[in-house]
Amino acid sequence: MRATTAIGAGIAFWLCGASIGLTAGSLNVLCGTDEAWCAAMESAFETRSGIAVSMVRKSTGEILDEVRAQKAHPLVDVWWGGTGDTHLQAASEGLLEAYESAREADVLPWAQNFFDLSGGYSAGIYAGALGFAYNADLLRQENKPAPACWKDLTKDAYRQEIKVANPNSSGTAYTALATLVQLFGEDEAFRYLGELNRNVSEYTTTGAAPVKAAARGETLIGISFMHDAVTQKEAGFPLVIVAPCEGTGYEIGAVSIVKGARNPGEARAFVDFALSPEGQATGAAAGQNQVPSNAKARLPLAAPDISMIKMVDYDFATYGSPQERRRLLKRFDSEILATQ
Repeated sequence: MRATTAIGAGIAFWLCGASIGLTAGSLNVLCGTDEAWCAAMESAFETRSGIAVSMVRKSTGEILDEVRAQKAHPLVDVWWGGTGDTHLQAASEGLLEAYESAREADVLPWAQNFFDLSGGYSAGIYAGALGFAYNADLLRQENKPAPACWKDLTKDAYRQEIKVANPNSSGTAYTALATLVQLFGEDEAFRYLGELNRNVSEYTTTGAAPVKAAARGETLIGISFMHDAVTQKEAGFPLVIVAPCEGTGYEIGAVSIVKGARNPGEARAFVDFALSPEGQATGAAAGQNQVPSNAKARLPLAAPDISMIKMVDYDFATYGSPQERRRLLKRFDSEILATQ
């Protein structure tokens, strides 16, 4: 089991819909961030570059499946956003085109490490810590104890009161699965997931859906990235955001050019923009609270202070490999989802 650290690899110091159609003379992008950020990024890049963009929002696992399916005849030029381990998997499967943007010189050490780990096929654009959030109004109304740790979520008090995404479709949920394995050891992690499963009312498709449901009072607790919960709290919803006491994992969101892209020049321009302070500022403008990778980009005011959170030394190389991902998902399907 890997030791917990303040964050790893220098990070402590900083921190859609249907298949996309090919449009002549435009850039085709699959987006793995929140819908609001997808729209803001599309608009900002079109305004800045004059390049028409066709962008579709999907969950990270769905994007990986689509890029795989189109390997022989890709319709997608760029995969922007979503958890980095799936980008690493795509790189290892020969689905991405290597590109080193001049903007790489401006990114923080954790993003430099990610770029090197990918072999130059994928660039880190933001980071965020995993956690959960509960609806304070519902908690008070139901007279339930406030959870502070991963292990708390298995208590009988939260029976059918928790939502979490499905790791087959959601990069957020796969990060949670890999995090628990690294925190507790694999067998104990799956025992924990079996106990948690009794309290899960729904495995959603997207990673942000659980905290959005908690914000609306549709469930008591949502497991997600903390920045997604912050966005809901900033919108006025009664969420309390929790960094689990045992420690937690984190994501590095990424951008990649698809191998065989029909519009390679435009794709490279998009990656340059995504790594620029201007491009990364579209996150905060869209109400998002991830930590940007460009050292010159402004940190969103409400972004969680990840340097203060107990983190696992997340092993992107291992858990971003196709073999390990497939193996863990197969075990999750047979031992956890099959019992739902």
